Amino acid sequence: MTRRLRALLYGDVDMNVIDGSAVWAQSTALALADAGVEVTLVLKAAVTTDRLLQPLADHDRVVLHAPHDQGSVPGLGQRQLTPAQFAALAASLDAQERFDLVVLRGFGLVREVVADGRLHGRLWTYLTDIPQTVVELTDEAVAPLTEIADASRIVLCQTEELRSFLEHGVPATCGKTALFPPIVPEALVAAPEEPPTPEDLQLVYIGKFARRWNTLEMTRLPARLAEHGVTAQLHAVGDKIHRGDEVLPDFPQRMREGLEQAPGVVWHGGRPRAEAMAQAALAHVGLSWRDAELDASLELSTKVLEYGSLGLPVVLNRTPAHEALLGADYPLFAASEDDVVDALVEVTRDGERWKLAAERCRTAAAAYTLRRASEDLRAELDRVFPDAPELTRDGGRPLRVVVASHDLKFFTRILDDLRALPQVEVRLDTWASLNDHDEATSRELVAWADVVILEWCGRNAAWYSRHKRDGQRLILRLHRFELYTGYPAEVQHDAVDQVIAVSPHYAKLTRELTDFAPERVVTIPNWVDVHAFDRPKDPAARFHLGMIGVSPVTRKRLDLGIDVVERLRAVDPRFTLFVKSKLSWDYWWIWKNHDEQRELQASLDRLQSSSSLRDGVVFDGFGPDVAAWLRKIGFVLSTSDDESFHLSPAEGMASGAVPLVRDWPGADTIYADQWIQTDVEAMVERILDLVHGGDWDEAAHVARRQVADAFDLPAVVEQWRRILVEDLPTDAPGTRLMP
Repeated sequence: MTRRLRALLYGDVDMNVIDGSAVWAQSTALALADAGVEVTLVLKAAVTTDRLLQPLADHDRVVLHAPHDQGSVPGLGQRQLTPAQFAALAASLDAQERFDLVVLRGFGLVREVVADGRLHGRLWTYLTDIPQTVVELTDEAVAPLTEIADASRIVLCQTEELRSFLEHGVPATCGKTALFPPIVPEALVAAPEEPPTPEDLQLVYIGKFARRWNTLEMTRLPARLAEHGVTAQLHAVGDKIHRGDEVLPDFPQRMREGLEQAPGVVWHGGRPRAEAMAQAALAHVGLSWRDAELDASLELSTKVLEYGSLGLPVVLNRTPAHEALLGADYPLFAASEDDVVDALVEVTRDGERWKLAAERCRTAAAAYTLRRASEDLRAELDRVFPDAPELTRDGGRPLRVVVASHDLKFFTRILDDLRALPQVEVRLDTWASLNDHDEATSRELVAWADVVILEWCGRNAAWYSRHKRDGQRLILRLHRFELYTGYPAEVQHDAVDQVIAVSPHYAKLTRELTDFAPERVVTIPNWVDVHAFDRPKDPAARFHLGMIGVSPVTRKRLDLGIDVVERLRAVDPRFTLFVKSKLSWDYWWIWKNHDEQRELQASLDRLQSSSSLRDGVVFDGFGPDVAAWLRKIGFVLSTSDDESFHLSPAEGMASGAVPLVRDWPGADTIYADQWIQTDVEAMVERILDLVHGGDWDEAAHVARRQVADAFDLPAVVEQWRRILVEDLPTDAPGTRLMP
């Protein structure tokens, strides 16, 4: 990323109040600015304190836009901005000087901006106030989330758990998600290194005061601890007291009484972030224990990480996310008020437990610093806003590119990259099928384009080859099935500048089976977004086999995958085969084949008749959430009779799974010899050797490195950028993609 980017940032939060949302806005502005972005932060409320804003005002790449002071929202007065007012203001600011990205937080706010429509494609949306359980994620909840995903360039997710949940429940988010965890500042002070004693236990809570955050119960802790012979003080920092609800209507009154009157409680009110952290550094233990109804949350508390950055141990709920962060044996997990009291009494009597908790929190927080966030943001910005070769035409106008296709499922990320290039303008000619299109639209586009990319070799290729203009560049990518149809013969071959195949084997077949000039046939492999697949693995993954897309089973050979897992389970019943696919009956043109029906039925009957296989094969839902699904997969099988490329093993490799590829024709031009197996017995032997021999981790590491070298998205799209304006060389004899 060499050009200077401009970002508009807004959270539906009051920057006068210190809470997690406001701290997020401050931290995000600083992280973007430190990543080299010019940031404009719009303020929702009139400024009454600069506790959070002063660090932003001091940064030379952050501009604070205060509508209340600048009069940019007519009739606003002292009222806070509504989502509709912000949507109009954002469009107005963008018209004055275009923003490259618009970072927004808040479900209602984002819905309003999406409905406005003027910032589509540039939204980086961060949502936490959305359903986070399967029960809540109804069709009615998915619909607006789908609209948001469709309008977003990036969907920012706080945790890997939330990311996987969204990708599974809202398919439109797949391919758009990016991790954006909480950010904590570099600690300028540190908590005490000596553990507390029964004579002196200092507790701290910083944040909002709300019923489900158990802040009322916290004010009782000093008195309860005194009953156990522990002298304690609670230092409470914050000034935002939530309203009551049906469970506790008088919560505000009782909360204030607890802060002002409860024995051992010292209420410091609202404080600048630096002062609040300095206060926390004087304590022995931080409190972030919440009501059990929040245990299903897929988020991480920023405050837990801020405490950890000081070396301050935290009392918090035992949840899968917290166990992943701090370890299952972390000593300060608590489920009830009694648990909290018992844990605090214990650490005053056993200093080693306190030291263990402090070290766990310090280590966990180290991965969430502002510096790390800025580095991660810079890397994401580099992916979204790539550098590019000179592509402009005479006079400096952008290169005009048309993509004509009936199906872009294998072209999505290449299309995203082309659209992101500042020197390229892209338009689509969407064909209804291989044969059907709006000819008037196609004529208009062929007259406009400098370059036409034909994805699939159907009638689109025949039509554009006959209507190509002088000086226009025509690029055709064909896949496996077209070679065995009459479509290539309908193309005016001399009009096509370059023909792209996805593997050396199919490039060779294209030269042999079509009349395209051999020197015009080149290989650009399928892409794998290695970064998107690089996610933590389930601990049991090495015992899990995966097959993706098994229809038609007569060619993909589901039966051989079942053979593999059956033999494995005879040795170790922990092995399981997961199949992520539609089945043959979901495709009418496949299901009409009687051999296909018989083969699938035979496999299903076999699973039902064997107790071992019935428990050992799982059919998962078909969908684009492959990266999330692969977290549980340790081996990806390719048992097909033939493939043009077979992307599944490569995606598995990017996820840290080991590929096992049957020796189908051309496999050795794509995958390294170490992954290719001659038969089922060889696959079984290889799996057992790696798992029981303890070499699975090393093999997975090698696989990930190889796929990054051969098929990583940035390298593949670089070839697509080049082919827009120059001919690529044809394959040398014996070319293979993965050494």
